[in-house]
Amino acid sequence: MATYDHLPVYKASYDLLVDLFRFTKDFSREYKYTIGESIKKETIEMITNIYRANSSYDKEAFIRSARENVEVIRLFLRLLKDLQQVGLEKFVGLNEKIESVSRQLSAWHKSVRK
Repeated sequence: MATYDHLPVYKASYDLLVDLFRFTKDFSREYKYTIGESIKKETIEMITNIYRANSSYDKEAFIRSARENVEVIRLFLRLLKDLQQVGLEKFVGLNEKIESVSRQLSAWHKSVRK
């Protein structure tokens, strides 16, 4: 069994987190400490769930939680777009990373459920 830091889904999630940390530092003060902190916290929780799923015998619950985290992250990113805190190009780039993580988690979930 591979360690968690060698999982492609972990690497993609970590890259997303790094991008979000860099991205949120330029928010206006009003959003930096509210939505900015929330999206970072949700992403950290997602990575934690990925780690827990990899190290657990009962992976399904943790993978399901990580998939829920992905949807909340999408919601926050959409809100940031609507509040004009993110441009279209950055929005698309982050959404592609989120979609990559989502697809990997879905595939992992399907393989665990068999």
